[in-house]
Amino acid sequence: MGSTVFERSRPSDSVVERSLAETRHSVFWRDDLPDALKPARPKLSRTVVADLVVVGGGYSGLWTALLAKERNPEQRVVLVEAKRVGWAASGRNGGFCEASLTHGHENGLARWPKEMPLLERLGMENLDAIEASEAKYGIDFQFERTGMLAPAVEEHQLEWLHDWADEAAANGEGDDVVFLDQAAVQASVNSPTFLGAVWEKRSNAMVHPARLAAELARAAEERGVEIFERSPVRKLETPGSTGAVSVVTDGGRVDAQHAVLATNVFPSLLKRNRLMTVPVYDYVLMTEPLSAEQLASIGWNDRQGIGDMANQFHYYRITKDNRILFGGYDAIYHYGRKVREEYENRPETWRKLASHFFTTFPQLEGLRFTHQWAGAIDTSTQFTSFFGTARDGRVAYAAGFTGLGVGSTRFAGEVMLDLLEGRDNERTSLEMVRKRPLPFPPEPAAAMGINATRWSLDRADHNGGKRNLLLKTLDALGLGFDS
Repeated sequence: MGSTVFERSRPSDSVVERSLAETRHSVFWRDDLPDALKPARPKLSRTVVADLVVVGGGYSGLWTALLAKERNPEQRVVLVEAKRVGWAASGRNGGFCEASLTHGHENGLARWPKEMPLLERLGMENLDAIEASEAKYGIDFQFERTGMLAPAVEEHQLEWLHDWADEAAANGEGDDVVFLDQAAVQASVNSPTFLGAVWEKRSNAMVHPARLAAELARAAEERGVEIFERSPVRKLETPGSTGAVSVVTDGGRVDAQHAVLATNVFPSLLKRNRLMTVPVYDYVLMTEPLSAEQLASIGWNDRQGIGDMANQFHYYRITKDNRILFGGYDAIYHYGRKVREEYENRPETWRKLASHFFTTFPQLEGLRFTHQWAGAIDTSTQFTSFFGTARDGRVAYAAGFTGLGVGSTRFAGEVMLDLLEGRDNERTSLEMVRKRPLPFPPEPAAAMGINATRWSLDRADHNGGKRNLLLKTLDALGLGFDS
C-alpha cells in the first residue's frame, strides 16, 4: 500500500502546533457578520395564522420564504427557526456555490443520464439567478463567479482529469472546462502538490455563507415574511377535517394552509424521512489574513475555489480579506445518527488539516489559524437532495444535500413551492424530484456500512485510486460515495 503526498511531505510537528496555538473554536463567518445583519428576532409565543409556514432558517427555508412572497406578495408567510437564522450548515460551510444540482456531473450521469442536459441547464440558470439576486434584492453576500479548480495531487488522478476535459470538449464545453498542465496550474496557484488540474470557469462561485443567510433573511423580512427564532418545532399536526397544517413549538403554534420542512440534517418531523439522511461531520480551519508577500508567494489571482481529486478530498478558498479556509478530508459519522455539539470538537482532525495545509503551501510556514469549527452534513444515499410531499399534499420537504446545498437550496425552494401549488413543469417532472432514494439502514448496520466505506475510500487513495469490492458494489447499487 502506497502513501499520499500528505504523508510523504509532512511539515514538522512544531510547524503544526505553532499554527494552532491560538486558534479559537468559533465559526469565522458568523463572527464576521456586522451587527446590522444579526437583529434580535422574537420567539414564537402565540398562535399565528398564515398561508405558508416554513420550518428552518437555513438557505432552504429562507429561499422558500422569499420566493413564496415573490410568487404571491399577498400571502402571509411565517418562518420558524429553532436557534438563529443561518446558525447551522448555512452559516458554517465553505461558501462554494455550485451550479450542479446532482453533486457533480459524474454522479448525475450515473443516476439520471437522460435528464442530465436539463439538470445542467437548470443548475446554471439557478446559479445565474443567485448571482442576479444581489442586485435584485439590494443585498451583499460577496458573490464571486470564480469557477472551481480541481487539482490532481497524485499521478493516478491525472488520467481522471484528462477524461474530464476530453468529455467536456466533446460536449462543446471546452471554453469553460480547461485542462491545466503542471506548469500552468502552479502558475495559477503555487502549490508543489499540484500535478495538473481542470478549471471549470463558470459553474462555481464563492460566497460569504453567513452573509448569504443573513441577507436572505433581511430581503424576506422586507417583503413581509415574519421570522421567529429560538422556537424549536416539537410537533407537526395535520387535522384531517380542516385541510390545514400546524407546527407547534414550546411557546406557540402556526396554523397554515401549507408547510415546508427545511430542517436539513436534523431529525425530520415526518417519520417517513427519519432514515433518509445521516449526519456526517466536516471540519475546517481559517487562517489569519495573508500579508502581501505571503499572497504573492501563492499567486491565486483568479481566486477560484479548490477541491482536489482524492476520494478523501480537501476544499479550500480565499476570502475577501485574503484569509484561506481549508477543510474536508475527515468525514466523521457517529453511531446513532445524533447531531451533538460535542462532535464538533476534534483536535486530531484539526492537526491533520493543519499538516495538510502546510504540505499544500509550504511557503506559508509561520501562518496561524484564527478559527476552527465543524458542522454536520445531511448526507443521502444518492449524494444529492431528494424531494416530496406528505399529509395530502399540505407539506413539502427537501433534504439530503450532502454538502452541496449552497446553490441547490434555491432550486429546492422553487421545487417545494411548485409541489405545493400542484405545478407540472420541467422541475417537478424530473426523476430526481419524483423518486425517493434508498434510505440508510438502521443501526448498527448504518455505522458499520458508513465507516467501512470511509476506510475503503482511504485505501483507494493509498492504492492508485483502485476501488475495492465494497466500493464497486456500492457503485453498482447507486449508493453514492463517489465524490
